[in-house]
Amino acid sequence: MSAGILLLIAAIAVALLLFLVIKVKMSAFVGLLLVSFGTALAAGISIQDVVPTMVEGMGKTLGSVMIVVGLGAMLGRLIEVAGGAESLAHYFTKKLGVAKVIGAVTIAAFILGIPVFFDVGFIILAPIIFGFAKVAKLNPLKIGLPVAAVMLTVHVALPPHPGPVAAAEILGVNAGTMILVALPICALTAVIGFFAARWIRTDSIILGESPAAAFLEGTEIGGTAVSSENNESPGTGTLQKIAAPGALTVCVLILLPIVQIMVGTVGMMSVEKETTAHNILSMIGASPIALLVAVLVAYLVIGGQQKWSLEQRGSILDSALPAVAVIVFVTGAGGVFANVLVTSGIGKALSDALVATHIPLILMGFVIAVTLRASQGSATVAILTAAGLLAQPMIDAGFTPLQTTLATIAMCFGGLGFSHINDSGFWIVTKYLGLSVKDGLKTWTVLTTIFGIVGFLLTWLAFLFV
Repeated sequence: MSAGILLLIAAIAVALLLFLVIKVKMSAFVGLLLVSFGTALAAGISIQDVVPTMVEGMGKTLGSVMIVVGLGAMLGRLIEVAGGAESLAHYFTKKLGVAKVIGAVTIAAFILGIPVFFDVGFIILAPIIFGFAKVAKLNPLKIGLPVAAVMLTVHVALPPHPGPVAAAEILGVNAGTMILVALPICALTAVIGFFAARWIRTDSIILGESPAAAFLEGTEIGGTAVSSENNESPGTGTLQKIAAPGALTVCVLILLPIVQIMVGTVGMMSVEKETTAHNILSMIGASPIALLVAVLVAYLVIGGQQKWSLEQRGSILDSALPAVAVIVFVTGAGGVFANVLVTSGIGKALSDALVATHIPLILMGFVIAVTLRASQGSATVAILTAAGLLAQPMIDAGFTPLQTTLATIAMCFGGLGFSHINDSGFWIVTKYLGLSVKDGLKTWTVLTTIFGIVGFLLTWLAFLFV
């Protein structure tokens, strides 16, 4: 099938999905599966491979998302029910003042996002975001959107995250050099993007059913209405009113999985692969294990401090799962759509068409990555494809090690923008924050694109001086 037809199929698929979800008001889960099925058939995937391709996409996505979302929600639920999120928010709002709260949380997110995967970090910080919003009477989107965008920025551009690490290996870039060069660029991108986020209009957005709406229920926040009718916290039963955990306790519980992941990640980089030490550190630094440890510690510490019975503790843990069930299913369906787009060859068709244009290599790397990101959703796939296609051309061009490093970073920023309906991260952010698909496209998609373009322009500027 020709590249032109494949690209047309991709465009029609995205347009149809937007129509079904926004205009027809169809369930995003059903719409994604329906469009994925139709796209697979139209793109020439054999009939016997259509369902396996869809199942593979669901499995690959949920394999990494389901455990993390479930345990992250449980950790957040324990902290939330005990009043820990509001306790932390009250403490820091009193110390910093309302005006500095958003900036402080965003800076923390940037630092925490360096060793921690985007989805894990955002899920861990979600109840804290909601707590700050409630205490400071701020629109939760004004905190949640820049926090998520900053965490995604370091996720796509800085080792030890998978996209930049793999791209560095393909292109022969030293990971340590890449960190030293990319870190100040990411920091400046985050600052510019943070101020750009203030221009995104969110006050008129009505939050749908979501963890954000559930947390802020009954609270009027900065002009944002919260549409929720349930006034009881599920799974709490008749809990005795006890003083909330202190800010220090909450900080330790939040930082515990992050520190564990960081120790494992840094440790793996300092020992030889395939050794016993490497394998142990790999297990310790795995996100599911780190979150499982954090949940168990919170179960014991918060449960004991609040004098909850064992039955109450178990009930609170279970009550976290229904709230994130939609997030998990829709995220998995987004993985189905992305896998169909990749398997069909649509991504390769786009890459080949762009390579034929012969534009400057650093610009080409960014354009290939951002186009693939927009077309098939995965930032990692976009970055790796761009790196693979341009590895030989960059050698032929005689790039210096520093120029190669900057060109690699440019590709990484290409994987940052245009997060939309074929990206599992889009569904995690929008479903947690209570954004509709339309509002998500107007806010989250626009903001990630701004961050991506700013990061690339700063990288290109640095490239011109080396």
